[in-house]
Amino acid sequence: MTDRGEAIGLLEMVLPAEPDARDLEEVGRTAHVLAFVVIANRWLTDLFEWGQRTTPFTLSGEIQRRLLPGSFTCKASALTLSGWLEPAASVGGDTFDYSFARDALHFSVTDAMGHGVASALTATLGVSSLRNSRRRGVGPVEQAEAANADVAAHSAVPGSFLTAALGRLNLRSGVCALLNAGHVPPMLVRDGDARALPLPGNFPLGMFAEAAYRAGEVTLRPGDRLAVVTDGVRERNAASLDLPAMLRSIAGLHPREAVRALADAVLEVSGPTLADDATLFIVDRHGGHTEDRQTSAGADQARASTALPN
Repeated sequence: MTDRGEAIGLLEMVLPAEPDARDLEEVGRTAHVLAFVVIANRWLTDLFEWGQRTTPFTLSGEIQRRLLPGSFTCKASALTLSGWLEPAASVGGDTFDYSFARDALHFSVTDAMGHGVASALTATLGVSSLRNSRRRGVGPVEQAEAANADVAAHSAVPGSFLTAALGRLNLRSGVCALLNAGHVPPMLVRDGDARALPLPGNFPLGMFAEAAYRAGEVTLRPGDRLAVVTDGVRERNAASLDLPAMLRSIAGLHPREAVRALADAVLEVSGPTLADDATLFIVDRHGGHTEDRQTSAGADQARASTALPN
């Protein structure tokens, strides 16, 4: 069951006879409708949440989960995005978030200092501030300035801060304003190459209440991929992972599968228990910001993954 690229669940049906093409089309439509039923009702019950959990959450994990978007993957005519968070044994305060406006995509990837409940509370303060200013219609610089002041003024743990990568992508032109607040530099995958984007340096949010912030800019072309990770992908044993080479090798994967492949690669070199959260967020720009989307039962077959080389 899918909706806008997000895999909601798996529907199993027992049919009395081998289905033909028309039957399969009807099953696909039914699964799509059921996906909307799940989406509409998941806020009213814990049943769906129980079904997604294999182990109980800690308090910090529960707080962190509430900071993440309701859907980890989203497909629009102009782009496809997907995020994934691989938590550490003691939650490290990572989050990712996004929101579509009429002609823009706002997104953030943050990493609060420390671990456990204190880190989750700092992340809550930072993400809530970013959402509050975003909903007032301001861009990454103003969002960063507000979050910086809010974390510095209201953090329960003195000296708390969070690093952040903030972005605002114009869905029509592809121009993306990017702000790096003490974070791992975002990476651009283009024409078979993967490189870190040079952006103005800024202090982490909450470190200095009076700090000023500057954003850089990159124009994403159709076919470009923007990848943002947290330092859990670059620290300790994970540092042995060649991130540019990995990004090149999975360029043909749908963003939903690409973030999982990256997370699996981090677990392979650093797992099974991570010392720090590892968060990954990918945006693929297609171009063409229109209302014309070609889908089948909620999925765009033309954007499916290509086969990986052996």
